[in-house]
Amino acid sequence: MSDWSQLPDLAARHSGGSVVAANDEFFAERENLVTDEPPVHRPHTFNAKGQVYDGWETRRRRDGSPGPDWALIRLGIAGVPAGIVVDTAHFVGNYPPHVSIDGCGVPGHPSAAQLLEADWHTLVPVSPVEGDTRNSFEVTTDRRITHVRVNMHPDGGIARVRVHGSAVPDPQWIDDIPFDLAALHHGGRVAACSDGFFSPPNNMLQQGISRFMADGWEMRRRRDGGNDWATVALAAEAIPAVLEVDTTHYKGNAPARISLDGYTADGELIGLLPPVALQPDAPHRFRLDTDTPVDQVRLNVFPDGGIARLRLFGRITPAGRASLETRFAATTSVPETQE
Repeated sequence: MSDWSQLPDLAARHSGGSVVAANDEFFAERENLVTDEPPVHRPHTFNAKGQVYDGWETRRRRDGSPGPDWALIRLGIAGVPAGIVVDTAHFVGNYPPHVSIDGCGVPGHPSAAQLLEADWHTLVPVSPVEGDTRNSFEVTTDRRITHVRVNMHPDGGIARVRVHGSAVPDPQWIDDIPFDLAALHHGGRVAACSDGFFSPPNNMLQQGISRFMADGWEMRRRRDGGNDWATVALAAEAIPAVLEVDTTHYKGNAPARISLDGYTADGELIGLLPPVALQPDAPHRFRLDTDTPVDQVRLNVFPDGGIARLRLFGRITPAGRASLETRFAATTSVPETQE
């Protein structure tokens, strides 16, 4: 996918992202950095420390040091970042003149103290930023990242940080464990779709129950007699067994029917589920009868509507597991570049 902004946000709160520590958050809390909703501003809204900002803001440095102020973000989805957005929305006289971002890959559940001692490497070098702007930075790395460190030089405020990239699941969690082949967490993603007018299709591959209508995938109303569709690249080649499709919150705009096709490694299209009716605002589960491995599926929506969540459970093939192991090893064993 050429436009990295369409890749999942690995740091998003709804995907499990969290800001685990910051050296200072005097004016505004660090947790705001990964809030799912866009930043908002309410002028003349004050607390005991000043104007309330929807972001992370540190105090002004008075000791003459160059900084930086920093915040540690645990990614909800470990993976390889392709681009990072540092959004300074509504910060106009108090944004940092420069930022830099580092990444590291640490297994398990490290503490903030352990992270500070980790082997960090540069994702975004010290770079100028503008106020009240979505500052975008392309990232070139082959390393699997679990945490990022956002640095403000020397201080200031940032509204949001988005880390767009591709998930790299740990193969140890796919054996004898129910495995959702389509989940963003596992490396699934929407490779193409007919329409995402009201909300993007990757939404339906998120964790948990859909929170509201815009938290799923919704298309515009079709007037041409055709149907909508989304092609999902699976975490790895597998034999799908169970499809779950949830239309929660879609009451007057749920699809009438869906069907599911699969693509084999050589591009052959096979039917996995014939057209079936859906109910509005309801979860659905369908068994799939196939022994043919696929690495992509196409969800066909008749004629249009909204899908809150899509899950696809199945068995990874030996070839699929080998590909996961190869990618995991390749992204966790890259030699450290000397900074």
